[in-house]
Amino acid sequence: MKRAGELYRLLGDEVRLRVLRVLAGKHGRLNVTELTSVLGIAQSGVSRHLRLLKEAGLVVEERGGGFAFYRLSPALLDGGFGGVWPALQTQFAAAAETSAVRGDEARLQEVIRLRKENFEVHGTDRAQFVPGRSWAAWSRALGLLLPAVDVADIACGEGYLSVESAQWATRVVGVDRSADVLKRAKALAERRGVKNISWKRGNMESLPLESASVDVALLSQALHHAPDPALAVKEAARVLRPGGRVLVLDLREHDQEWVRDRVGDRWLGFKDDDLERFLAGAGLTDVQVRVGSRLPGDPFTVLIAAGTKQSG
Repeated sequence: MKRAGELYRLLGDEVRLRVLRVLAGKHGRLNVTELTSVLGIAQSGVSRHLRLLKEAGLVVEERGGGFAFYRLSPALLDGGFGGVWPALQTQFAAAAETSAVRGDEARLQEVIRLRKENFEVHGTDRAQFVPGRSWAAWSRALGLLLPAVDVADIACGEGYLSVESAQWATRVVGVDRSADVLKRAKALAERRGVKNISWKRGNMESLPLESASVDVALLSQALHHAPDPALAVKEAARVLRPGGRVLVLDLREHDQEWVRDRVGDRWLGFKDDDLERFLAGAGLTDVQVRVGSRLPGDPFTVLIAAGTKQSG
């Protein structure tokens, strides 16, 4: 009775139940960093819950690639602990359509997407890891094919895209409204030894840039934070030289309400027609909108949109 009481007290915590439900997925196992991203709580809290579940024998720890990974224990899945697992599965299934579970699932899909981008699995008859193959390396290689241009990275955040663009651009201007974020972006550029980036504080709807001052204006995962997305695109077009291009990466319309509180999104993505309308409304031509990335079961689809500023 004492052991049963301890078990049910352990399972009486919502976060620990969320951990067990997430670890039951087809991905097999997750590390602490990945679980932290899914659950949206402090890493110290995730580690504490994992320790308790591990001590109770409900999860097991495995080492691989310098990380500690966690998965459900065979004892739990094979009917141990009084056969509690089928009851938990029933409860998890009943909660599948709740906002909390849907949020966990959406974040889990994003974690798996990032994992696949870092360790892409290729092959037809069998899976095969391909060392050294990454989208980051491909993007840098393709950048070398571009002409020398001046780039504005609008709502640049912590500067990762600015630093990448600086590898092939003549000059990059990173713009963000947050002084703290720009400070981190500057530190990143200094660590990478990048010298051809300048940083300016300003809003998307009123850029601190002169008209016709850059060749490419980037809005990467920025518009869904903008109070007025159409105005932000018009501002991006304003700072272009004739023949310059606006490039937008953003999310297709989705229903994941949790992103409003978790990451501060104002808009739950956009319809394809919305992006086309924003670009055309800014006076851009040769407008294109297409899917950038999409995975089965992932609620987030990335759209790529581009338009050109007319000469004269």
